[in-house]
Amino acid sequence: MSSHAMIPAAAHALPPQEVLALTLWAEAGTRPVRAIEALAATIMNRVRLAEAGTAHWGRGLSAICRAPFQFSCWNRNHIRHAVMLAVPSGDPGLAICRRIAARAASGTLQDPTGGATHAHGADELPPWAIGRPPQAEIGAMLFYRVEAG
Repeated sequence: MSSHAMIPAAAHALPPQEVLALTLWAEAGTRPVRAIEALAATIMNRVRLAEAGTAHWGRGLSAICRAPFQFSCWNRNHIRHAVMLAVPSGDPGLAICRRIAARAASGTLQDPTGGATHAHGADELPPWAIGRPPQAEIGAMLFYRVEAG
């Protein structure tokens, strides 16, 4: 897929792998590659749970990334959404995220998170993380395995 600036109307017609790449870019694109890979693995863990019928995030890669209140970059009222839709043409970080997304979607990306389904930056503490021990800490991101339900 060519590098191009996104326009809001086109965001809904994106292929699933591009939705994953944009999610990675907006949520972890400024972090080390290992953190981006770990977030991709976390999203793919959700996809596998959804395919097994044991998760509530929706079905398929695009639905999982865009599930309400899961990844702030898909919340139209969040600054990450506006930034994601205006990604500069040729952005090198997006190129990295696209390569990681391709590996994740093809099943060749290893999971360094221990089966995590949730993540957040180390500088944040979302309510769902309170009292939960992280599975892993990678690139200033914390990863958790939160049971679906």
